[in-house]
Amino acid sequence: MATQPTVGDLGERVLIERIRARVPAAPSWVQVGIGDDAAVVEPERNTLDVLTADTLIEGVHFERRFAPPGAIGHKALAVNLSDLAAMGAAPRAALLSLGLPPALPAADLDALIDGLLALAARFGTTLAGGNISRSPGPLIVDVMAVGSVRRRRLLVRSGARPGDAVFVSGWIGQAAAGLASCLARGAQAGPGAARGVPEACEARFLRPEPRVRLGLLLGRGRVASACIDLSDGLAAGLADLAQASGVGIVVDAEAIPIDDETARWFASRGLDAVEAACAGGEDYELLFTVPPERLRAFAAVQGRAGGVRCARIGTITRGRACIWRHGGTDRQLPAGFTHFR
Repeated sequence: MATQPTVGDLGERVLIERIRARVPAAPSWVQVGIGDDAAVVEPERNTLDVLTADTLIEGVHFERRFAPPGAIGHKALAVNLSDLAAMGAAPRAALLSLGLPPALPAADLDALIDGLLALAARFGTTLAGGNISRSPGPLIVDVMAVGSVRRRRLLVRSGARPGDAVFVSGWIGQAAAGLASCLARGAQAGPGAARGVPEACEARFLRPEPRVRLGLLLGRGRVASACIDLSDGLAAGLADLAQASGVGIVVDAEAIPIDDETARWFASRGLDAVEAACAGGEDYELLFTVPPERLRAFAAVQGRAGGVRCARIGTITRGRACIWRHGGTDRQLPAGFTHFR
């Protein structure tokens, strides 16, 4: 039986050609793509360029023992597209840098690239270049993405004002439950459902869905006054948005959208479902504010957002206090996720 080749067997030049062969033909605005010292793209007329970058590191952001290669590639791009969505920007191009352990099977690299390219195709994003290097330790996947937005449609964190309504998209906490399930699955065999974790939770953690269309709609007509993506959890997002805007927030904890199965799973482990869901990261939903005079326009946005649900969870207030109303009492927001404590 033939031994499966590794990236170390093939070498850098062969790997670059292997990746380039999988990438679709570039659009005309990409003047120079994969294979040169740098990519060259033609700016979109009358728009601003929005740039973002995220690094996924094995052992920190994913584990290959439970994350399929295709899911790693998907997520590496998805987290960047989520940042663009929070700015109201349409994705255009991406650069991919890889730190590859020599023992990584070449087929796993192929699957990683295919997972990234499948998501890129859905959102009109061109892989325009990048870099490959040897990693003596973990697999490292770094993506830089570029989007475009008209100046008047740009969304930022700092635009919230007292009286604005606070909304969040999707379901909160599914990814946190999915991560816990994946970690457990790494230690014992069996599907997530066998341990009481809904399969949707693992899917949300492994393959997050960037809310690109919703972000574009919120930016059009200035429907949202401020927006942030939830990479580090709802609690952290609320605190960051309030700090950037110089405002306070009153949050109705009972209004936070947590699906019943996820809530029961947290409760079965003796956790407060709302606090656990809001403290966990990896949601990649959009947290945004809408001025009172734009609520009617926002209702129209919801009808065009492709079925993405949005829940009103609070109100922007004067001052700097971030109040959490939960179980009939008011207190400070719970802490969110942070890489360094």
